[in-house]
Amino acid sequence: MAGHKMPLPPLASVEGVSRHFVMGQIIQMETGESLPFDRFIDQLETKDLVFIGEVHDNPEHHLIQVQILQALTARHGPLTVAMEFFQKPQQAIIDRYMAGESTESAFLKDVNWEKQWSFDYSFYRPLLLAVRENKGKILAINAPNDIVRKVARSGLNSLDPDERSLLAKDIDLDNEGHRAYLQDVFEGDAHSSLANFEFFYEAQCVWEDTMAENVAASLEGADETLVVFTGNGHIINRFGIPDRTAARIPADTATVLLSPMEDRMTIARNSADYVWLTGKYPRRSTFFHPKGHGKR
Repeated sequence: MAGHKMPLPPLASVEGVSRHFVMGQIIQMETGESLPFDRFIDQLETKDLVFIGEVHDNPEHHLIQVQILQALTARHGPLTVAMEFFQKPQQAIIDRYMAGESTESAFLKDVNWEKQWSFDYSFYRPLLLAVRENKGKILAINAPNDIVRKVARSGLNSLDPDERSLLAKDIDLDNEGHRAYLQDVFEGDAHSSLANFEFFYEAQCVWEDTMAENVAASLEGADETLVVFTGNGHIINRFGIPDRTAARIPADTATVLLSPMEDRMTIARNSADYVWLTGKYPRRSTFFHPKGHGKR
């Protein structure tokens, strides 16, 4: 119709790259080129450690994760898959389900999915089944939620020795880039019930370092690619789990951000090794919502 302009499609730019990118493209950030899926998998196949991010309530991200996992499994055979979504003390429950010794409903009840993670299980079910059907292993790497919440509200020093023993031995609170990133996130969240940034930051580092310690332990003596699924916020710029894992054990690592498209967006060159541009879906609040999850 005359006088009405069609909306422009979303476009992404990468710092220092002259061309633009569109939804569905996989960008290799070092070269600034768009990769076809097979070349992308060729490059991931050679890595010791692959971090794949997500926005937890974006259904497209979970389909992409299954696609990547299936492609890597076709190359390597059964894989160990580390998941933020489970806490380390739940490992025995997960092992029973993966071995076919418990039903899916019993498994979900035993891990207390609705309270401990709470994001729609239908998003995650294909990923779990893909690992189980290919006789892979799921590794729980997260810290117990109740301890992380306690740190976020009253600090690391409020933990008793038993609680502290369930977290990483070393927790790095001195990464200025990481701190600045999370300061911006903290200040930009209108729904946060937390008043103290220092306690909030300690809680983030508890997550990062505990998961990094558990990932590093699983890499000891491993002879196959370890795949880690986690929220984008834990791997962006590498200063969350990836760098903290590297400080514990050397590994050839790749980070993959699944990035929802904005109308016009510019992506920092160092944000990840690969960025897969996806659709955007309505978001839930990402800070400590009533069921206890913080920024992911």
